[in-house]
Amino acid sequence: MNLIWIKSAKYIGNYRLELLFSTGEQRIFDARNFIASHPLFTVLQDEQLFSNFQLDGWTVSWQNGRLDIAPEYLYEKGTKA
Repeated sequence: MNLIWIKSAKYIGNYRLELLFSTGEQRIFDARNFIASHPLFTVLQDEQLFSNFQLDGWTVSWQNGRLDIAPEYLYEKGTKA
């Protein structure tokens, strides 16, 4: 896979992000299982905190860049929009 990054992201509710990748593809990432299975991310079970993400030029991040998910993972696990 070539290098990819996230160009834009939008919270669409219920722990789902609509992501536009540098490939031009749009995917929906459902974070519920990811949050539940990664202890470091359990803080994001607070939906208001989850929806308060930033783009860091590469991927989405939370808590001022302390938490992020690799764009390749978001791409692979996302579903086509």
